[in-house]
Amino acid sequence: MKNAQCKKCLNKFNHKDIYTIQQFQYRKEPTYQWSVNYFEELGISEWDSFCETCMSYYSKESEKEWKSKI
Repeated sequence: MKNAQCKKCLNKFNHKDIYTIQQFQYRKEPTYQWSVNYFEELGISEWDSFCETCMSYYSKESEKEWKSKI
């Protein structure tokens, strides 16, 4: 049953397919705390849900932002 909703695209998906920005704690760079601050500026909390496509988008965008600031 598709009953979770992506905060970005608003598509519905299965709970087992939920992604959150907590996934970024496993990246070496940027740091997780930098990622949390970056997403807070975008109005995204650590517990907001995203589909795989949108999480991939945010991963690439946050990495670009990190590289532009170092």
